[in-house]
Amino acid sequence: MPRRSQIRATDLSRFLVYILAHRPDEFGLVPDSMGFIALKELLRAIREEPGWGYVREGHIREVLTGKDRALFVWEEDHLRAADKRWHLDLQTPSENAPKILFVAIRRKTHSHVMEKGLSSDRPLVLSPDRDMAFRIGRRRDQKPIMLEVMTEPAQEQGVSFHVFGDLYVTKDIPPECISGPPVPEEIREPLPPKKQKTVPQPSIPSGGAFVLDVHRDPDLSRRRYGRKPRGWKEESRKMRRSKG
Repeated sequence: MPRRSQIRATDLSRFLVYILAHRPDEFGLVPDSMGFIALKELLRAIREEPGWGYVREGHIREVLTGKDRALFVWEEDHLRAADKRWHLDLQTPSENAPKILFVAIRRKTHSHVMEKGLSSDRPLVLSPDRDMAFRIGRRRDQKPIMLEVMTEPAQEQGVSFHVFGDLYVTKDIPPECISGPPVPEEIREPLPPKKQKTVPQPSIPSGGAFVLDVHRDPDLSRRRYGRKPRGWKEESRKMRRSKG
Protein backbone atom coordinates (compact mmCIF):
# COMPACT_ATOMS: atom_id res chain seq x y z
CA MET A 1 0.00 0.00 0.00
CA PRO A 2 1.43 3.45 -0.92
CA ARG A 3 2.46 5.65 2.00
CA ARG A 4 -0.25 8.21 1.28
CA SER A 5 -2.91 5.50 1.35
CA GLN A 6 -1.48 4.14 4.62
CA ILE A 7 -1.74 7.58 6.23
CA ARG A 8 -5.34 7.94 5.03
CA ALA A 9 -6.25 4.48 6.33
CA THR A 10 -4.67 5.22 9.72
CA ASP A 11 -6.47 8.56 10.04
CA LEU A 12 -9.76 6.98 9.01
CA SER A 13 -9.27 4.17 11.51
CA ARG A 14 -8.80 6.68 14.34
CA PHE A 15 -11.82 8.63 13.18
CA LEU A 16 -13.95 5.47 13.09
CA VAL A 17 -12.84 4.55 16.59
CA TYR A 18 -13.85 7.97 17.87
CA ILE A 19 -17.28 7.75 16.21
CA LEU A 20 -18.12 4.13 16.98
CA ALA A 21 -16.47 3.68 20.36
CA HIS A 22 -16.77 7.12 21.96
CA ARG A 23 -19.26 9.64 20.56
CA PRO A 24 -21.71 8.39 17.92
CA ASP A 25 -24.23 10.95 19.22
CA GLU A 26 -21.90 13.78 18.23
CA PHE A 27 -22.53 12.77 14.62
CA GLY A 28 -26.28 12.22 14.98
CA LEU A 29 -25.92 8.43 15.13
CA VAL A 30 -27.69 6.03 17.48
CA PRO A 31 -26.45 2.41 17.43
CA ASP A 32 -28.82 -0.53 17.71
CA SER A 33 -29.09 -2.69 20.83
CA MET A 34 -25.92 -4.59 19.83
CA GLY A 35 -23.93 -1.43 19.20
CA PHE A 36 -23.99 -1.67 15.41
CA ILE A 37 -24.50 1.22 13.00
CA ALA A 38 -25.61 0.72 9.42
CA LEU A 39 -22.77 1.36 6.99
CA LYS A 40 -24.87 3.72 4.85
CA GLU A 41 -25.71 5.91 7.85
CA LEU A 42 -22.10 5.88 9.00
CA LEU A 43 -20.84 6.93 5.57
CA ARG A 44 -23.34 9.79 5.34
CA ALA A 45 -22.25 11.10 8.74
CA ILE A 46 -18.55 10.85 7.89
CA ARG A 47 -18.86 12.59 4.53
CA GLU A 48 -20.61 15.54 6.18
CA GLU A 49 -17.41 16.36 8.07
CA PRO A 50 -14.95 18.80 6.49
CA GLY A 51 -12.10 16.96 4.82
CA TRP A 52 -13.83 13.58 4.87
CA GLY A 53 -16.05 13.90 1.83
CA TYR A 54 -13.87 11.47 -0.15
CA VAL A 55 -14.62 8.44 2.06
CA ARG A 56 -16.32 5.51 0.37
CA GLU A 57 -17.10 1.96 1.44
CA GLY A 58 -13.85 0.79 -0.10
CA HIS A 59 -11.84 3.02 2.25
CA ILE A 60 -13.58 1.51 5.28
CA ARG A 61 -12.89 -1.99 3.97
CA GLU A 62 -9.20 -1.08 3.76
CA VAL A 63 -9.29 -0.27 7.48
CA LEU A 64 -11.10 -3.52 8.29
CA THR A 65 -8.48 -5.59 6.49
CA GLY A 66 -5.50 -3.59 7.78
CA LYS A 67 -3.54 -3.53 11.01
CA ASP A 68 -6.45 -2.02 13.01
CA ARG A 69 -9.04 -4.62 12.02
CA ALA A 70 -9.21 -5.98 15.60
CA LEU A 71 -10.71 -2.69 16.75
CA PHE A 72 -13.95 -3.28 14.81
CA VAL A 73 -16.65 -5.87 14.32
CA TRP A 74 -18.18 -6.13 10.85
CA GLU A 75 -21.44 -7.99 10.21
CA GLU A 76 -23.00 -7.76 6.76
CA ASP A 77 -23.69 -4.03 6.24
CA HIS A 78 -23.25 -2.99 9.88
CA LEU A 79 -20.18 -1.96 11.85
CA ARG A 80 -19.39 -1.44 15.54
CA ALA A 81 -16.41 -0.88 17.75
CA ALA A 82 -14.99 -3.93 19.51
CA ASP A 83 -14.73 -1.89 22.72
CA LYS A 84 -17.36 0.81 23.16
CA ARG A 85 -17.25 3.52 25.83
CA TRP A 86 -20.82 4.81 25.55
CA HIS A 87 -24.00 3.52 27.16
CA LEU A 88 -27.53 3.54 25.72
CA ASP A 89 -30.29 2.90 28.24
CA LEU A 90 -33.71 2.50 26.64
CA GLN A 91 -35.33 1.36 29.88
CA THR A 92 -34.86 4.41 32.10
CA PRO A 93 -36.67 7.59 30.93
CA SER A 94 -34.91 10.90 31.17
CA GLU A 95 -36.13 13.20 33.94
CA ASN A 96 -34.59 16.35 32.51
CA ALA A 97 -35.60 16.36 28.87
CA PRO A 98 -35.77 19.86 27.33
CA LYS A 99 -39.24 21.30 26.88
CA ILE A 100 -38.76 21.31 23.12
CA LEU A 101 -36.89 18.80 20.97
CA PHE A 102 -36.40 19.03 17.22
CA VAL A 103 -36.82 16.45 14.51
CA ALA A 104 -36.62 16.85 10.73
CA ILE A 105 -38.82 14.60 8.60
CA ARG A 106 -39.14 13.84 4.91
CA ARG A 107 -41.46 16.12 2.97
CA LYS A 108 -43.59 13.28 1.67
CA THR A 109 -44.47 12.26 5.25
CA HIS A 110 -45.41 15.78 6.36
CA SER A 111 -49.17 15.37 5.97
CA HIS A 112 -49.22 11.95 7.63
CA VAL A 113 -47.12 13.04 10.62
CA MET A 114 -49.22 16.13 11.32
CA GLU A 115 -52.36 13.99 11.28
CA LYS A 116 -51.18 10.72 12.83
CA GLY A 117 -48.03 11.65 14.76
CA LEU A 118 -44.54 10.14 14.70
CA SER A 119 -44.05 6.40 15.03
CA SER A 120 -41.42 3.94 13.88
CA ASP A 121 -40.17 0.42 14.46
CA ARG A 122 -36.75 1.96 15.00
CA PRO A 123 -36.02 4.53 17.73
CA LEU A 124 -36.89 8.10 16.78
CA VAL A 125 -33.87 10.36 17.16
CA LEU A 126 -34.49 13.91 18.39
CA SER A 127 -32.13 16.72 19.29
CA PRO A 128 -32.33 19.87 21.42
CA ASP A 129 -30.21 21.50 18.71
CA ARG A 130 -32.08 22.54 15.55
CA ASP A 131 -28.98 22.31 13.36
CA MET A 132 -28.26 18.75 14.43
CA ALA A 133 -31.87 17.74 13.83
CA PHE A 134 -31.67 19.27 10.36
CA ARG A 135 -28.38 17.46 9.70
CA ILE A 136 -29.94 14.11 10.61
CA GLY A 137 -33.07 14.76 8.56
CA ARG A 138 -31.11 15.88 5.51
CA ARG A 139 -29.60 12.41 5.20
CA ARG A 140 -33.00 11.22 3.98
CA ASP A 141 -34.34 14.37 2.34
CA GLN A 142 -32.38 17.33 0.95
CA LYS A 143 -35.09 19.73 2.17
CA PRO A 144 -36.62 18.13 5.27
CA ILE A 145 -39.47 19.61 7.27
CA MET A 146 -38.47 20.81 10.74
CA LEU A 147 -40.84 19.95 13.57
CA GLU A 148 -40.89 20.78 17.27
CA VAL A 149 -41.82 18.14 19.83
CA MET A 150 -43.29 19.42 23.11
CA THR A 151 -41.98 16.95 25.66
CA GLU A 152 -44.13 17.81 28.68
CA PRO A 153 -47.51 17.10 27.01
CA ALA A 154 -45.96 14.00 25.45
CA GLN A 155 -44.76 12.71 28.81
CA GLU A 156 -48.21 13.32 30.27
CA GLN A 157 -49.51 10.92 27.62
CA GLY A 158 -46.98 8.27 28.56
CA VAL A 159 -44.21 9.02 26.07
CA SER A 160 -40.70 8.24 27.36
CA PHE A 161 -37.58 10.13 26.25
CA HIS A 162 -34.24 8.41 26.70
CA VAL A 163 -31.04 10.40 26.70
CA PHE A 164 -28.08 9.32 24.60
CA GLY A 165 -25.24 11.78 24.84
CA ASP A 166 -26.53 14.98 23.21
CA LEU A 167 -29.50 13.19 21.61
CA TYR A 168 -32.84 11.89 22.79
CA VAL A 169 -34.54 8.70 21.70
CA THR A 170 -38.21 7.73 21.78
CA LYS A 171 -40.66 5.56 19.83
CA ASP A 172 -44.02 7.28 19.38
CA ILE A 173 -45.16 10.88 19.57
CA PRO A 174 -48.87 11.87 19.35
CA PRO A 175 -49.78 14.51 16.75
CA GLU A 176 -51.08 16.96 19.37
CA CYS A 177 -47.54 17.13 20.83
CA ILE A 178 -46.01 18.14 17.49
CA SER A 179 -45.73 21.67 16.17
CA GLY A 180 -44.65 22.54 12.65
CA PRO A 181 -45.46 24.40 9.46
CA PRO A 182 -48.88 23.80 7.90
CA VAL A 183 -49.09 21.21 5.16
CA PRO A 184 -49.17 22.93 1.74
CA GLU A 185 -52.44 22.51 -0.12
CA GLU A 186 -50.75 20.94 -3.13
CA ILE A 187 -49.53 17.95 -1.11
CA ARG A 188 -52.64 17.40 0.96
CA GLU A 189 -54.23 14.08 0.22
CA PRO A 190 -57.57 14.79 -1.51
CA LEU A 191 -60.68 13.12 -0.19
CA PRO A 192 -62.01 10.45 -2.53
CA PRO A 193 -65.14 11.63 -4.38
CA LYS A 194 -68.43 10.17 -3.24
CA LYS A 195 -69.85 7.61 -5.61
CA GLN A 196 -73.27 8.64 -6.91
CA LYS A 197 -75.66 6.05 -8.20
CA THR A 198 -76.87 6.83 -11.69
CA VAL A 199 -80.51 5.97 -12.30
CA PRO A 200 -81.32 5.55 -16.01
CA GLN A 201 -84.05 7.91 -17.10
CA PRO A 202 -86.62 6.74 -19.67
CA SER A 203 -86.51 8.70 -22.91
CA ILE A 204 -89.74 10.61 -23.41
CA PRO A 205 -90.42 11.86 -26.94
CA SER A 206 -91.36 15.52 -27.13
CA GLY A 207 -94.56 16.95 -28.57
CA GLY A 208 -96.80 14.04 -27.60
CA ALA A 209 -95.30 11.85 -30.37
CA PHE A 210 -94.38 8.25 -29.96
CA VAL A 211 -91.69 6.08 -31.49
CA LEU A 212 -92.80 2.99 -33.35
CA ASP A 213 -90.58 -0.03 -32.90
CA VAL A 214 -90.64 -1.85 -36.23
CA HIS A 215 -89.83 -5.18 -34.59
CA ARG A 216 -92.91 -4.95 -32.38
CA ASP A 217 -95.34 -3.99 -35.15
CA PRO A 218 -98.20 -6.58 -35.31
CA ASP A 219 -98.43 -6.19 -39.10
CA LEU A 220 -96.07 -8.74 -40.63
CA SER A 221 -95.68 -6.80 -43.88
CA ARG A 222 -94.41 -3.77 -42.03
CA ARG A 223 -92.09 -5.82 -39.88
CA ARG A 224 -90.73 -7.66 -42.90
CA TYR A 225 -90.32 -4.87 -45.38
CA GLY A 226 -90.74 -1.75 -43.34
CA ARG A 227 -93.62 -0.54 -45.64
CA LYS A 228 -97.07 0.73 -44.75
CA PRO A 229 -100.05 -1.47 -45.78
CA ARG A 230 -102.13 -0.38 -48.76
CA GLY A 231 -105.25 1.64 -47.92
CA TRP A 232 -108.82 1.09 -49.38
CA LYS A 233 -108.45 3.97 -51.84
CA GLU A 234 -105.39 2.43 -53.41
CA GLU A 235 -107.16 -0.95 -53.71
CA SER A 236 -110.19 0.73 -55.38
CA ARG A 237 -108.04 2.48 -57.96
CA LYS A 238 -106.30 -0.77 -58.79
CA MET A 239 -109.67 -2.54 -59.40
CA ARG A 240 -110.87 0.24 -61.72
CA ARG A 241 -107.72 0.08 -63.77
CA SER A 242 -108.08 -3.66 -64.22
CA LYS A 243 -111.73 -3.36 -65.41
CA GLY A 244 -110.91 -0.68 -67.95
